[in-house]
Amino acid sequence: MKEIRTSKAPGAIGPYSQGFISGDLVYTSGQIPVDPVSGDIVDGIAGQAEQSCKNVGAILDAAGSGLEKVIKTTCFLTDMNDFAVFNEVYARYFVSKPARSCVAVKTLPKGVLCEIEAIAEL
Repeated sequence: MKEIRTSKAPGAIGPYSQGFISGDLVYTSGQIPVDPVSGDIVDGIAGQAEQSCKNVGAILDAAGSGLEKVIKTTCFLTDMNDFAVFNEVYARYFVSKPARSCVAVKTLPKGVLCEIEAIAEL
């Protein structure tokens, strides 16, 4: 197992890592829409979905993988009324259409609207 660390995605805000490589797979922690440079959170579901996708991509890149190699994602939304907009943004980043679960949750860290985690091949 090898831990993934990159400054191009937000650092962990708790006792966990950005991701791990195990065998031929990369596992990312859930990525919320925090800008890794400024620490800011963009307003609105479209902007937040985009930043979450970028953060997942940065971790995968640091691991030597990429969004095109994702085989499974788990997505969390605080409001299923955001599902259509979230999907529009998500589809631009995950063009290979990986397997996915998308669930509604009551709240997410820092009050964000979405979070994405991924499993990808190296």
